[in-house]
Amino acid sequence: MKKILTLVLTFFTLIIVGNTLFIVKQTERAVMLRLGALVNADIEPGLHMKIPWVNTVRVFDARIQTEDSTPERFLTLEQKALEVDSYAKWRIVDVGQFYVSTRGNVATAGSLLAERINDGLRDQIGNRNLQEVVAGERDQLMLDLTAELNETTAADIGIEVIDVRVKRIDLPDDVRSSVYERMITERNREAQELRSRGEELAIGIRADADRQAVIFEAEAYRDAERIRGEGDAEATSIYAEAYTRDPEFYAFTRSLNAYRETFSSKGDVLLLDPDSDYFKYLKDGVPQ
Repeated sequence: MKKILTLVLTFFTLIIVGNTLFIVKQTERAVMLRLGALVNADIEPGLHMKIPWVNTVRVFDARIQTEDSTPERFLTLEQKALEVDSYAKWRIVDVGQFYVSTRGNVATAGSLLAERINDGLRDQIGNRNLQEVVAGERDQLMLDLTAELNETTAADIGIEVIDVRVKRIDLPDDVRSSVYERMITERNREAQELRSRGEELAIGIRADADRQAVIFEAEAYRDAERIRGEGDAEATSIYAEAYTRDPEFYAFTRSLNAYRETFSSKGDVLLLDPDSDYFKYLKDGVPQ
């Protein structure tokens, strides 16, 4: 009987101890409730005690969490519609306010944050044109939106927004075709301007090349004629010098060349006086 009583007392002791002691991890934050009322708004990590069946402990993940919003349509400064798909990184910084605002429901906190993100995106995109939203000031838009959200989320919901990012920006189906057509028309116009500019440059380059070619040919012809004239003058000088050295031999070689040219064709007939000077080297090799 004593053993049974001891076991029963041990069992109830373990239950009481288990409901009295609790541990909060380093990655968690907790609040303590007493009959539903908040009595401790921020329990630090470690081992703690509570009154069994009177106090209730709610533990929440204090690590960074992600809220993935559904795509929403927004209008830019020039009233162009965009479908923006975004997400946010956030974490709990005031666990007491978080519990009071959301009753400890993480999904409720995400919904409240998504609504504020959409309102902020609507304001930020509405103050920028399409180019700035898509590329020019996209990073600055996210920084401005994050700073704007953090002005109120900590006090109202008890969370801190770490970062807001846009995953994708699309044009709505009803305006996508018209925008693409305008883009194609604009690109074709730019391409035509580039082609015209290139053709103009090409004409100038070809004209300059033709002018330089004429100049080069004229200079080359001038140099060739000058060289040819210098060569003829030098040849004439050499002939004259050779002639003055031995006039008789020069006359003899000229006669031989004349004979070779005259008698190169067998069909030619030449009527000359035998006593002509033309045959003076054919008679006896001695001039008369």
